[in-house]
Amino acid sequence: MQEHQELAVGIDVGTTVVRCSIGLIKQEDQSVSLIGVGEAPNSGFRKGSVVNISETAQAVDQAIALAERMAGHQVSSATVNINGTHIKGIASKGIVATSSQEINTDDLLRVEDAATVLQIPQHHEILSVFPRSYTVDGQANIKDPIGMSGTRLEVDAHVVTVSAPALKNLEKVFETANIRINRISVSSLAAAQATITRDQKEHGVAVIDIGSTTTNLITIEDGDVQQVSVLPIGGTHITNDLAIGLRTELKVAEAVKRHYKYLGENGKTRPKHIKVLVSRQEHVFLTKDIELIISARLAELFDAVDKELSKIGLSKKLPGGVCLTGGTAQLPGIDRIAREELSVSARVSFPTEHITGLKERLAKPELAVVAGLMLLDLHRDEESAFGGKWLGGGLKQGAQQAHSMLKSILNKIGF
Repeated sequence: MQEHQELAVGIDVGTTVVRCSIGLIKQEDQSVSLIGVGEAPNSGFRKGSVVNISETAQAVDQAIALAERMAGHQVSSATVNINGTHIKGIASKGIVATSSQEINTDDLLRVEDAATVLQIPQHHEILSVFPRSYTVDGQANIKDPIGMSGTRLEVDAHVVTVSAPALKNLEKVFETANIRINRISVSSLAAAQATITRDQKEHGVAVIDIGSTTTNLITIEDGDVQQVSVLPIGGTHITNDLAIGLRTELKVAEAVKRHYKYLGENGKTRPKHIKVLVSRQEHVFLTKDIELIISARLAELFDAVDKELSKIGLSKKLPGGVCLTGGTAQLPGIDRIAREELSVSARVSFPTEHITGLKERLAKPELAVVAGLMLLDLHRDEESAFGGKWLGGGLKQGAQQAHSMLKSILNKIGF
């Protein structure tokens, strides 16, 4: 493949759907022009984790084939996501003595490595390390200590761990599909990469990616990742609640969820009954029952989000508000519920950042993750610039060159 036709590829392996996005890298400004999108149903996942390698690999193959057909290019490697409630975020600190009077990149790498020396859950391994701030000889809250004078360097970091078997099974899926993994990232980081602005990252923002069985949360402040967590609640739980509460079939409950348009509205403005047509049969339900069921589950979800934000002192303290992505974010009025429960601004977001070309194909909240993975794949060779397990070949260069490259990248994308 010619250099000017180098591709950036993201593959979002979800519980119910696998999605693939292909972008053409513009070398002049290192941006991505979307040229292909594909998706296929996935029956090899349960609650965000692989339970059938061959079925998941088949779904990956199908999604890639559809994207390749649109793009007119073949895919051999990609940046992919890992999901599931096994993902854990742990606050950690690292301390080292500096190698000279002036702090250099080698000191940063050593102190971040020191932050990984901690007790992690059994059968887990570290996926990402996100430095939040540094301390030099007692001077705290330093964002970039390179070049500063000091003898003692500390880092406050957020370490993300994942289940080692879950990670290995995901790697086996892509081995079966004959796709090389460039990088593995948490879903929420990818969603944030595609949907939020630099100002939001600086002032404080949370991205809530609500999937079918899990919700991925990432909080960013001062341009740095403060927290990553996964909650065991998703859109399927709302469907199940409706099926039980309305005493109806799951497919009818799903239709009710998808067609309900009055979430969070004043009771006087809503119709008394809601009708849905499923398999040529009309079903009628009381609007107040639907409202109560959906609102109760969403209140539980956002209460869990608020508890996570409280752990880092950001409950009700996000000037950038929250951005809602994922398939369940399509529920009309879900932003109103989020604003009420979290006491901050809330909006439904879809990919808008750093993408040109056929970007209207990504104008849905459930495509935020696959778009963000494609953007992360653009920087697949810069190991330290983005969180995620790095499996591709890196650039070999001196410490100061690496730091210079890192700074230019972070300035460009706003992290």
